[in-house]
Amino acid sequence: MYDLLTVIGPTASGKTRLAVHLALALDGEVISADSRQVYRGMDIGTGKDLEEYVVEGRRVPCHLVDIVEAGYKYNVFEYQADFKRVWEDCRQRGVVPVLCGGSGLYVEAVLKGYKLLPVPANEALRASLAGLSLPELAERLATYKKLHNTTEIDTPKRAIRAIEIEEYYRTHPLEVKDFPVLHPLIVGVDVSREVRRERITRRLHERLAHGMVEEVKRLLDAGVKPDDLLYYGLEYKYLTLYLIGKLSYDDMVAQLNVAIHQFAKRQMTWFRKMEREGFDIRWLDAAMPLAEQVETVKSWWEGAG
Repeated sequence: MYDLLTVIGPTASGKTRLAVHLALALDGEVISADSRQVYRGMDIGTGKDLEEYVVEGRRVPCHLVDIVEAGYKYNVFEYQADFKRVWEDCRQRGVVPVLCGGSGLYVEAVLKGYKLLPVPANEALRASLAGLSLPELAERLATYKKLHNTTEIDTPKRAIRAIEIEEYYRTHPLEVKDFPVLHPLIVGVDVSREVRRERITRRLHERLAHGMVEEVKRLLDAGVKPDDLLYYGLEYKYLTLYLIGKLSYDDMVAQLNVAIHQFAKRQMTWFRKMEREGFDIRWLDAAMPLAEQVETVKSWWEGAG
């Protein structure tokens, strides 16, 4: 019998909408698996789309969104503990937990249940890597056994942190810890490359029109350091570069658009890797009507009972 419904997919695939409707149909609650939606005040750029959690006047509860302040560096070690707490609470209340997100490492961290240690800063290592370019850092990172979520390594600071984590785990091996052995139904939303590209570009312009630049400016005005926003990557990296005068508006939009497309491609690479490692992912065509998607997944979920 399944004890966790997991909905994964690349950005702009429609996975959040599907997860919300599944939670509604199964008397469930959504648990976010997004490494940036944990931050308060980072709404438009992270695509929280909170209005999607209201269906026909009913709000579907969503956990692990808006739990820490912008500027903080939340990590997968903390996420694993937070997920366990929420999952156990859902199970105790008889609620179906619906894990939803595109952060592959966060999903894997809970599905595999590995022991993850808090990794301290290694200033000597950081200093030795400081002069390397992002491609050079990525090449170095590729030499390690894959533990870090490379889907979101798009700044030198994030790449250096990823290498720091890998170096730490070389001498502090992973061990299985007291974590629930989950029996998940994993559903993937598969969207064609052409549709995905069109959706990403359209959504980017919609978010810019709805105040994404102003959102980042508010964060800067509130005292969040530019380096911290650059660390978060994607929208926050490029919008910050624009706001501090390092990029023109047109260059920002063009470069960000390319970066999001590359990010979506890396997400799919991560999910395919999960399949190669033995995860059973049941893929749904994103073009399938939503009601049909929901009924299909319900039949899979209930069929395991």
